[in-house]
Amino acid sequence: MLQDFTKRLSDELQSRIAGLDQSLPARELNAALQAALRKMDLVTREEFDAQAAVLQRTRQRLEALEQQLQTWEAQQATREEKNTDA
Repeated sequence: MLQDFTKRLSDELQSRIAGLDQSLPARELNAALQAALRKMDLVTREEFDAQAAVLQRTRQRLEALEQQLQTWEAQQATREEKNTDA
């Protein structure tokens, strides 16, 4: 995938630069592109998907805890009403 991207980028650059006597070496362009990508704060698709799954589980757990809290608060309110009525 990166090699295909590098090839397309090299082809596009070569077609747009007028008067370029020699073609851009694909290996050098590939190395430069990889170096530039390493400097960026990027994550792999696998890392992104893993973190998205963690976030989804966290949201589900939060929703469950919120529901439990609402149930507990309702029970407490009922108990307090019974205690004040007595």
